[in-house]
Amino acid sequence: MARALVTGGGGFLGSHLCDRLIQEGHVVLCLDNLLTGRSANVAHLMDHEHFTLVQHDVTKPIEIEGPLDYILHFASPASPKDYGKHPIHTLKVGAIGTYHALGLAKAKGAVLLLASSSEVYGDPEVSPQVESYWGHVNPVGPRSCYDEAKRYAEAITMAYYRVHHVQVRIARIFNTYGPRMRLDDGRALPNFITQALRGEPITVYGDGSQTRSFCYVSDLVEGLFRLLLSEEHEPVNLGNQEEVTILQFAREVIEITGSQSEIIFQPLPQDDPKVRRPDITKAKKILDWEPRVSRLEGLKQTIPYFQTSLKAQQTQ
Repeated sequence: MARALVTGGGGFLGSHLCDRLIQEGHVVLCLDNLLTGRSANVAHLMDHEHFTLVQHDVTKPIEIEGPLDYILHFASPASPKDYGKHPIHTLKVGAIGTYHALGLAKAKGAVLLLASSSEVYGDPEVSPQVESYWGHVNPVGPRSCYDEAKRYAEAITMAYYRVHHVQVRIARIFNTYGPRMRLDDGRALPNFITQALRGEPITVYGDGSQTRSFCYVSDLVEGLFRLLLSEEHEPVNLGNQEEVTILQFAREVIEITGSQSEIIFQPLPQDDPKVRRPDITKAKKILDWEPRVSRLEGLKQTIPYFQTSLKAQQTQ
């Protein structure tokens, strides 16, 4: 049986990856310091004979006994709210954490999949964003701790590939959503759904004309798994190409939830990307992958999770 380590396995994406790897018959070690991840995300796996949760911070050396076939490096605060609160730790995870994960991959002869981000493109001057685009990033802005952490992580990953011949995969992940996102995540989708379900005003930053492309989590996990098993060592965009304005998206959430919430506008945060849409031509060609779940269907599958989470929060 293949043995896989998922750093950040208690997070939104990491926990869904743990599910997929278990389903594929792998032995899974889930590593998380639970700063932004939650043990509740993997609680359903705790009694599985092939799953182990290890509480550990990847900025400290990672010691794993026995063989490893795969390392999926997903540890990192990922929302502006989280990395705004933990900027130094975010940089340390991207730099030191990735260094430790790569060192472990080198020692074990394991394939390493790096969770990079569309944020490496910054506030892009081209759209859609293709992997060959170098980006437009403010290196000293309030978002730079995350943007530059991911850019550095890609750089050291490629250095380990070139110098030590570590087998690497780099996924540039665009906006993804689904069950297990935190109510207080701070990103547009959790904010909108939570506010709509509570009947609170929905907060749109700027005039709402900025765009995003939302990929449902099951589609993304399929792309990640295919990338893991591929031979591609350079970055690959994974996301949904269907672009929507933030204002339109807020209206869709209001309609689907049947909410009476009004939309209010707040100033746009500094360096907030005006457009975000992946070019997934490479993923289609190399991985034979593209998203299947529509935004409407994905929202219908996500909203019940938020309803349940809100009820649980109210009873505490």
